[in-house]
Amino acid sequence: QLQLVESGGGLVQPGGSLRLSCAASGFTLESKAINWFRQAPGKERERVSCISSSGEITNYADSVKGRFTGSRDVAKNTVYLQMNSLNPEDTGVYYCAVNRQSVPLLSRLCLLAAPTGYYWGQGTQVTVSS
Repeated sequence: QLQLVESGGGLVQPGGSLRLSCAASGFTLESKAINWFRQAPGKERERVSCISSSGEITNYADSVKGRFTGSRDVAKNTVYLQMNSLNPEDTGVYYCAVNRQSVPLLSRLCLLAAPTGYYWGQGTQVTVSS
């Protein structure tokens, strides 16, 4: 059974850093792309980053480019989101997610759409505040 478990969130001061983790089970990182999303209070969920099955990283949100970096450890079957220079606008719940795409070749890619939805982790809260 596919499962995603996020960790690493917390309270950090503006300008600080956090590293989020997403531990995957039920599949390998070499078989599926993993996305990072975030949802700020009162706002829609937005995709922040994606790591394909080959390890290629795509950042989607202009607001995080140059500050957030995705990575992965295949041996640990875990992906990470390193977040630097955090500001209060980065506050929200951060989720990792896998596209429910049933075609194996496509599930390896960072697709623009997810017509059949995503598998989600439970999320981890990030609060940036002084």
